[in-house]
This record gives sequence, C-alpha cells and structure tokens, in this order.
Amino acid sequence: MIHSTKGIVLRTVKYGDTSVITTVYTELFGIQSYLVKGVRQSTKTSAGKAGYFQPSALLDMEVYHNELKQLQFVKEYRWSYLYEHVLSDVVKHSVAMYMIELVQHSLKQPEANPELFYLIEDSLKQLDKGNETLTANLPLYFVLHLASELGFRPQGKFGKDTAVLDLQEGVFVNTLPQHPYFLDGQMAELTSQLIDLSFYNELENLKLNRSARRALLESYQNYMALHIADFGELKTLAILQEILS
Repeated sequence: MIHSTKGIVLRTVKYGDTSVITTVYTELFGIQSYLVKGVRQSTKTSAGKAGYFQPSALLDMEVYHNELKQLQFVKEYRWSYLYEHVLSDVVKHSVAMYMIELVQHSLKQPEANPELFYLIEDSLKQLDKGNETLTANLPLYFVLHLASELGFRPQGKFGKDTAVLDLQEGVFVNTLPQHPYFLDGQMAELTSQLIDLSFYNELENLKLNRSARRALLESYQNYMALHIADFGELKTLAILQEILS
C-alpha cells in the first residue's frame, strides 16, 4: 500500500550507478530504509534530486510499505520544510549533524513514536530560525528532551537538598554517589533548568560559557550511554565542541 508520511533523513548511501538507499525517521513507521531510484542520474529531470536526501532534510513522502520487507520504496517526495540556514551555516549544520547522529545512536527499534518525531522536527526548524545563543544551547536541550521521550527523563529537580544529579540512577539526590557519573553544583542546576524549559526561545536567555557547555555535552553523552545499550560514542561531539568554542 502507498502511505503519506513526513520523514527526517538520517543517513544516505549510494546504491548502484544512479540510486541511493536512505534511512529515514518517519512519522508513521519510525526508522525505515528506502531505495530511491534514479536520483543520481546526470539528466535535467534528476538534477538536484539527491539533495533531498541529505541528513537532516525534512520531507513529505509517499511511500510503499510492506511490514515483511526491510527495504521499502519511495514513490514521491518533496520538501516538508526548506531550510534557510541549516545546510549552509557551518555552526547550525554542525548542530544538526550532532542531533541526527544522536538520534541514530539512541533509536534501536523501528517503531513509530509521533511525539519523538515532532521533537526532532521542531528542534531542527528552531535551529534554522534561532539566534546564536539558541543555536549553541539547543544541543543540550535536545539531548535531555530526547531522553525524556525515550523514557528516562531525570527525576526530581535541583534544590538545596537535591543538589546532585546521579546520572546512573537518573535522579537528583542529596549526596554524592559512589561512582563517577554525576553532576553537582552549577552543572546540576543548569541541567534542571534545561529539563524544565517549555519553549525554545527560553534558550536565548540561558548564558553558558565554553567550558560549561563542553562539560555538559560530555556528561549528557555519558547519561545516554548509561541508559541505552550499545550507545557508543558520537563522532560529531568533538566537532560540535570545537565549532561552539
């Protein structure tokens, strides 16, 4: 059957002489792999079509879907949202690639999760429109809210008697744990603030220096790795830290 769905491109590889296989996080079916034929042909009708399948691209798609097959087919595709800055601005593009790799490492099953899809979609759109401060803080916001959608939101909040975030247990506590995976003091307080943010524009008011942002990004990668089996290391993290410095 043919279905209409939104999709966020995660990864694309060449296939044969003229085609690609693209991995897409779809609104209807979760992660799916699609064969897209003819987009790399050097003809007038195919010129530029491969650009639709760059990682982070937001698409409206008509797809064939068969639950029994691992490789699906795309019938039609068009932009769902056309970026103004993400694909051309070095900083915004680096943030987008970090977010996309984070999603790939975090999602182990193909099942659909519309709320998670909307988080990724909205975050990429806000990245495209946001100012410099929002852009720099968005990766921190995104990883914490991704964790929430995946079911391991840090519990509790920072306070006088809960000034330590135990990353292994995922909870704010009042004493240092016996393991090295924790945040305390200002880092725990900032994390609590990021978790509680409801609107993207609030990121514009969160002032962080380079060292704080670097430390939080590393700690949040540890947090994801502690709660997701075979999470691995993010190749884009070092690039992002350098770009945001």
